[in-house]
Amino acid sequence: MPASPVRTVVADVGGTNTRAALALDGVVQPETISKFRNQGREGLGEILGAFLSEQGVSDCAGACIAMAGPVMDGVGRLTNVGWTMTRADLAACTGAETVAILNDLQAQGHAVDHISDDNLRQLVPGPTGADHNAKLVVGIGTGFNAVPVFRTETGRYVPPCESGHVTFPVLSEDDMSLARFVSTAHGFPGVEDVLSGRGLERTYAWAGGETTRKDSSQIMAALEQGDDPVAIRAAEAFVQAMGRVTGDLALTHLPFGGIYMIGGMARALTPHLARFGFDEAFRAKGRFSDFMMQFAVWGVEDDFAALTGCAQHLEGLMAAGITHG
Repeated sequence: MPASPVRTVVADVGGTNTRAALALDGVVQPETISKFRNQGREGLGEILGAFLSEQGVSDCAGACIAMAGPVMDGVGRLTNVGWTMTRADLAACTGAETVAILNDLQAQGHAVDHISDDNLRQLVPGPTGADHNAKLVVGIGTGFNAVPVFRTETGRYVPPCESGHVTFPVLSEDDMSLARFVSTAHGFPGVEDVLSGRGLERTYAWAGGETTRKDSSQIMAALEQGDDPVAIRAAEAFVQAMGRVTGDLALTHLPFGGIYMIGGMARALTPHLARFGFDEAFRAKGRFSDFMMQFAVWGVEDDFAALTGCAQHLEGLMAAGITHG
């Protein structure tokens, strides 16, 4: 008789909402995906308990969550809410024997080999690369982060990173002016202070003067209408920075297997990348400009990729007989 499918529970835990789903043999079951608001909940254990009860499930073979915050030694901290989850907590609330806690971008990295072509949009052309080549996932949304995806002899390896908090790169007088302007928020000009939703708002204020304020959705609406020169200048500065930073990361990690852009801000600006010179900024690396032709850039349009990444990570752990990751 064929072996029974292995059921696991996975969750993508953001600052505002948590998505949870069941997976069978590493494949997320779309009909089980549920969305929960974090506000008013005591913690993630309450949400997972409610989800499993809703599904009529008392326990699972494995559980993996992706958290929008730092994860170290099996402890995840949700930055915008203040929740903490340990592997022991996760095992207790799900009944799972194999448990894992990932940073949300790590989960995206584990998903990248399992995203359908229908959910990928080519942003910068380049070679496909071999199966063993490294890949890079760059997330631009509420915050900024980037993680490499390595294929090793023992499986996929996606290390935790905090790429959004490195120094914002400066090449011009405008860059220096923008770096000084955004550094007033935290005393340091980090990449995330420009390349994020809040960063776009700060860039707009820089472009129009301190008293010129709009939120990110208003800036994007003005950009679509084309009647706000401040929005145009801010978006151009944002896209140029996006290209330079992504190019720097490409040279750091050599992702010949491709670069994958995710996140709400990355997707919102996708229609404007060519107009504002993303490709040129990405490849402008002096004598290494020709070398940059080896990296293709893709936009990911799969809203549930993090759930897939969690399911695939669990599948690898259980296949290797590892009880935590």
